[in-house]
Amino acid sequence: MNWDVIEGKWKQLKGDAKVQWGKLTDDDLDRAEGNRDKLIGVVQERYGIEKDQAEREVDEFYNKHSA
Repeated sequence: MNWDVIEGKWKQLKGDAKVQWGKLTDDDLDRAEGNRDKLIGVVQERYGIEKDQAEREVDEFYNKHSA
């Protein structure tokens, strides 16, 4: 699975993203549109974390949902 698949299934995966990142709003998730870079930015912004930490978290999310 690649990020194109995540983007295509984003409506279904938004609930899982809300579970993983409880601070994200529906607007945040809509803005991310399942795009990796946008999601990293939203997570980084909401949680006030460094970009590399946000990238690790988003990649973990991807790996969890690509199995």
